[in-house]
Amino acid sequence: MSEDFTRLQLENGLTVLLKEIHTAPIISHWVWYRVGSRDETPGKTGISHWVEHMQFKGTQRFPAGVLDKAISRGGGYWNAMTYLDWTTYYETMPADQIDLALELEADRMVNSLFDPREVESERTVIISERQGNENEPLFRLGEEIQTTAFQQHPYGHETIGNMADLHTIQRDDLYRHYRQYYTPANAIVALAGDFETAAMLEQLKRLYAVIPAGGAPVRVLSPEPAPTGEKQVTVRGPGETTYVQLAYHVPSANHPDFLPLTVLDSLLCGPSSLNLFGGGISNKTSRLYRALVDKELAVSVSGGLQATIDPFLYNILLTIHPSSDPEAALRVTEAEFKRLKDSPPPAEELARAVKQARALFAYGSESISNQAFWLGYAEMFADYNWFRTYLERLEAVTPQDVQRAAQQYLLPENRVLGIYLPTGEIHDDE
Repeated sequence: MSEDFTRLQLENGLTVLLKEIHTAPIISHWVWYRVGSRDETPGKTGISHWVEHMQFKGTQRFPAGVLDKAISRGGGYWNAMTYLDWTTYYETMPADQIDLALELEADRMVNSLFDPREVESERTVIISERQGNENEPLFRLGEEIQTTAFQQHPYGHETIGNMADLHTIQRDDLYRHYRQYYTPANAIVALAGDFETAAMLEQLKRLYAVIPAGGAPVRVLSPEPAPTGEKQVTVRGPGETTYVQLAYHVPSANHPDFLPLTVLDSLLCGPSSLNLFGGGISNKTSRLYRALVDKELAVSVSGGLQATIDPFLYNILLTIHPSSDPEAALRVTEAEFKRLKDSPPPAEELARAVKQARALFAYGSESISNQAFWLGYAEMFADYNWFRTYLERLEAVTPQDVQRAAQQYLLPENRVLGIYLPTGEIHDDE
């Protein structure tokens, strides 16, 4: 994988990251905004995600419905995502069709219409999306855990927002949020693929240099106080499957302990992907799989560590076997934690965990779309150098580092323990 890339900041504050890859006649183009649910206040939760939806409702130049057809006709695909710390829009196109993507993103940075009728139409869509989520046991459990884990920090609410807020947010609220955060100084444009850097820079300057910088958004966040004891939540709902989720408070992606925690996750649960487009690899050699799934205490086990600006959560999810129960699975899980705290993992086991984490990271970094993704994504919580040095820092993690991470973070007083108990009722979506 080539390490060469170009970074430039325009006078209006827009950061541009370009990486030439001439292996295929494709370009992947991403525009990232530093805005997500982290930037929302009570009464306005879900507003960042709703603004993302409105960006597909058109400008004067590109009316709603025109772009889908144009991008499909050009052989490309596009989408968008909103998360805790960011919102991003992307198009992956044949190289000779990329002009459309460049022009539409520059246009909708400033010219989205927010037609009141479209706002009301999208309100219905997002409320329906929220209702669909509420039918899912893992959403119900995850939301309860997140709310319990964060009493002050806005990481405590789901990206989609609270139902009450989705009913009351107005068009002017959305437009104000858009104008506040969708500015060059708060954005990154990242491209990877088959282009010439000098020519692409000139094209981006032509499209973006005329846009006023906009002020840097003022962010006033309440740091989450250190937990003072274990919190427990129990959620009852439809279905026939019991779940246990353990959510531990852990540092941000820039903290020195993030990489030891990454290896700990790989060792305990199997590697998890930081890349939203990354695939999975087998976790059958992980400690919790062997202790829980092989012994028929759980049907599956998975872990998840998110790269965030502020401290967030390390989640371990157990799908309980029908012949077992949460208490038995928890006892065995705690025993595995104790084993790791008492003794650092053998060198060969650590090497396998690191190798698996390396492999998953590599799989999630190969394609042109993934390389363009990482150019911008790493800038949302650190910078691109974080990505470039990731494997080197992963290799440097020692058995003692992993043991210390287990001792420091895998503590009952540092977690929210969540249990989903099914009622046996099967939800009917019809």
